[in-house]
Amino acid sequence: MADDRQNGPDDLAARIARAKLAQDGAAGIAAAPTGKGYKQGSRVLAELIGAPIGGAVIGWGFDSWFGTSPWGLLILLSLSVVVAFRNIFRISKERPE
Repeated sequence: MADDRQNGPDDLAARIARAKLAQDGAAGIAAAPTGKGYKQGSRVLAELIGAPIGGAVIGWGFDSWFGTSPWGLLILLSLSVVVAFRNIFRISKERPE
């Protein structure tokens, strides 16, 4: 077998540096997902988490203020879930680039 590697500490250091550079370059591409599809996914996740939590908090606030427990919480939580799914449907209609 032909071995074109040189024997020496300088060659080893150069090969290690090239390997680290190649690894950092590959990791940088995979670690930073960009694009409209990724942004749409983040928006969907924010809608799924934020809308029901917001509706529940506001409903709980109305219930504690007006003494209508649990109706304000249930109504606003249900309404926020419907709004979240409507927004997700709108997001899904957008085409990623």
